[in-house]
Amino acid sequence: MERLTVVVPESRRAAIGELWAPDGAEFVEGTRFSGLEKLDARIDHAYQQFVASGRYAVTAADDVARHDDIVTFTIQLTAPDGEVAWAARVFLLLGADGLIKEDYQLTVKALAG
Repeated sequence: MERLTVVVPESRRAAIGELWAPDGAEFVEGTRFSGLEKLDARIDHAYQQFVASGRYAVTAADDVARHDDIVTFTIQLTAPDGEVAWAARVFLLLGADGLIKEDYQLTVKALAG
């Protein structure tokens, strides 16, 4: 997760290529982002909107679980005061090569406002 929140866009792009399959897809709030270019654009947009300003840090809830090719965990946007402002349960489906084929984010705590 930390590799996706780095300041340098080129480093984030490289991390996306190391984590996702070229045809990988992410599903967020009913929207599908397919392929590395669309994943990069989506992650960059989220970074600019929530992290670059210093409003939030991306954190995890220390609840990672794995069973064969499925990984689950909770991702959070955490304010500087430590309050969790948003959270989603993430379900990853990994390919045989260990790269992310599908990434589903299901909101469990909506962002206020």
